[in-house]
Amino acid sequence: MRRVLVANRGEIALRLIRACHQAGFEAVAAYSNADKESRWVELADDAVYLGGSPAAKSYLNADAVLDAAKHSGADAIHPGYGFLAENAAFARRVAEAGLTFIGPPAEVIEKMGDKATARRMAAEAGVPVVPGSDPLSGAGAAEAAAREVGFPLLVKASAGGGGRGIRPVASAAELAEVVATARAEAAATFGDGTVYLERLIERARHIEVQVLADDHGNVTHAFERDCSVQRRRQKLIEEAPAPGLAPGLREAITEAAVRLSRHVGYRNAGTVEFLVAGDEFFFIEMNTRIQVEHPVSECVTGLDLVAEQLRIACGAPLSVTEAELTGAAVELRINAEDPALDFRPAPGELTRFDLPGGPGVRVDTGFAAGDQISPFYDSMIAKLICWGATRAEALSRARQALAELRIEGVASTAGLHAELLGELADGPVHTRWLEERQVNCSNS
Repeated sequence: MRRVLVANRGEIALRLIRACHQAGFEAVAAYSNADKESRWVELADDAVYLGGSPAAKSYLNADAVLDAAKHSGADAIHPGYGFLAENAAFARRVAEAGLTFIGPPAEVIEKMGDKATARRMAAEAGVPVVPGSDPLSGAGAAEAAAREVGFPLLVKASAGGGGRGIRPVASAAELAEVVATARAEAAATFGDGTVYLERLIERARHIEVQVLADDHGNVTHAFERDCSVQRRRQKLIEEAPAPGLAPGLREAITEAAVRLSRHVGYRNAGTVEFLVAGDEFFFIEMNTRIQVEHPVSECVTGLDLVAEQLRIACGAPLSVTEAELTGAAVELRINAEDPALDFRPAPGELTRFDLPGGPGVRVDTGFAAGDQISPFYDSMIAKLICWGATRAEALSRARQALAELRIEGVASTAGLHAELLGELADGPVHTRWLEERQVNCSNS
């Protein structure tokens, strides 16, 4: 592997380019019309135009990405996260073209990308799963399955991801209509209308485990992250390690993630996600890619997870087979959204962008003052990651970093994060915490 096509944009594209350079590889940026003057394109060794600004014409266009790799002389493709990262057909085409796909094998992406199949694989591996049903074949099947699963429940798309394709159902009277809507939505969004039922575990924590696996039989974890601060199942704040998690429960969850990864023949970096309620935990899904929140795991283990991805893709063993946990870290997703307007996206020119600094402070971004936050893509401006010897120190550094951060020209979630950090100091929260907080604030 000598030359890597970075098939993504924004902060993750820049992150991948830097990792390639540090590992001695050349990096090629693949860009859309909206991103032609971006920072990551400028810092790459070469750049190839994909197509128009809409993702369907560029970053989601598998033909264009493969052509870009061919014409640039790349011998490997790193998809980052989102876009084509968990597209099994794309990973298979990369391999068929004689290129290295920096991620898991296509057959593993296929198995774990289908939530119903992933549930079955987890059960086979002896990993607890949320009570649920098989894929539904019709309205009658939904009613029978719902009686067995119990209300409240969730209708979930088998091919869903990123919190999408999920609809709650409170009672039997709503079931048929919600299932029909969910099928149509899943078919339109994912090209697959298959849905299944899963019990809604209320006020649970979202805990996920970072796993790494190579071609030499090594499968390990880099501990867990708490991703419970969410808005409409989209993560806003992540922490590592999960606060207040009993050591025995931590060991059980991380061991289950490693066991499942080994069972499915996993390779490269991935994340196994769980719901935790009291001292019980349940598998919900596996993300077969690097995660947005991977920096908090890097901060508390000292690992470079993207460098590990590159090592694995080259056939080398993991640099570490048992990570050590040091301190605590928190990541804040700073999005170009207006919390006062129900988090409406706020694209536009980033007229001022002053970044914080100091011990334990890291900012991952692909933007600088004067850049445009495009309406065509995800609204994230930057990730602010802060490490401390203790959780209290990490949160304190995050508050100071937010006080130094200056964003002008677009609305952002920075102010909301400043409010939330003080409340998070009280301890762990659940996945509905932010929504309940917003309702309480609106009513007060």
